[in-house]
Amino acid sequence: MRGFKFNGYKEGKYGVSIIYSEVPALVSATFTKNRVKAHPVILCQELLKKKEKFRAIVVNSGNANCYTNGGMEDAKKMQEIVSKLLNIEKEDVLVASTGVIGRKMPMDIIEDRIKKAYERLKRGNNLEETAKAIMTTDTFPKYVVKKVGDVNIVGIAKGAGMIHPNMATMLCFVLTDVKIEKEELDNLLKEMVEKTFNRISVDGDTSTNDSVFIMANGLSNINYRGIKEEFDNALFEVLDTLARMIVKDGEGASKFMGVIVKGAKSKEDAEKACKSVINSLLVKTAVFGGDPNWGRILAAVGYSGADFNPEEIDIILKSGDEEVYLVKDGNVLADEGSEELKKAEKLMKNKEITFIIDLKAGTFEDKAYGCDLTYEYVRINSEYTT
Repeated sequence: MRGFKFNGYKEGKYGVSIIYSEVPALVSATFTKNRVKAHPVILCQELLKKKEKFRAIVVNSGNANCYTNGGMEDAKKMQEIVSKLLNIEKEDVLVASTGVIGRKMPMDIIEDRIKKAYERLKRGNNLEETAKAIMTTDTFPKYVVKKVGDVNIVGIAKGAGMIHPNMATMLCFVLTDVKIEKEELDNLLKEMVEKTFNRISVDGDTSTNDSVFIMANGLSNINYRGIKEEFDNALFEVLDTLARMIVKDGEGASKFMGVIVKGAKSKEDAEKACKSVINSLLVKTAVFGGDPNWGRILAAVGYSGADFNPEEIDIILKSGDEEVYLVKDGNVLADEGSEELKKAEKLMKNKEITFIIDLKAGTFEDKAYGCDLTYEYVRINSEYTT
């Protein structure tokens, strides 16, 4: 990866990763829409208003650094420690945090983890350790590598809970050596986040720390405009893969659920219907129980605000190469005792399922990813701070 260094260190509950560019890199970012924002989010938003290029990002796990006295000073202290180690300006360092909200940062521990992450950084790059160090309730590290000709793209993410389609809803760091203008990078990131991280849901909660960063250092000397279509497709694949990883790793999740809405009257209607179904607790619990309860899906689409005629809708259950109509042209096929219901109950036992909903009201389509809601989710979150 031209000009980028990355590594991390985690011990017990607390970890730190450092991402470093050997030359100033353009940075674009999107952040949580929660009115309560963690101190690192506030700090980064202020920094990004003042300048376009940065050299490093430091990320800690184990503490969100949110809603605490002295939290901003702690975020700036992380900046200062990293800037001295890397011999760069303090304002060239961005900060992100993840973990428990409302607890004071244990800065002695965080400083120790920063120094140990830096020692690993000096020894070389390690994507897996970078991703592992920022995990909280995640069960596996999340990272993707992609090439577009001679241009590199690396994506690193963490996330398993507090995942809701209302911005990024986790932490993500994308590194690329493509040569690109700031406005192009801003627009591209916004578009890709909307298509990927804004289409996933685990539990409907929007975190206080959600952040997605993309760093472009231009060291490939290959201009984005010359490979725009290929680069856009590759970046989408990276973020879409990370989004799917987050959903599959949803806290306590046992099944992956896709929702495709087509035939919508407008783009907005397709999005509304997708998000309504993917966020429905009744749909999520039905998926957990293996119940092809089309009534819950129909109800979720009905209250989504999308414009459609309930007497014309199709609802299809798909898993792998098999599919079955639950409802067709507004008529229930998966009724009690039917062959359709038997097949649907069989497909619902699979680990990955998709609901395809045709509103037959227009030509617009959208999709979203989610997971089931299980007993294990309740256990994990009831014990989170204990």
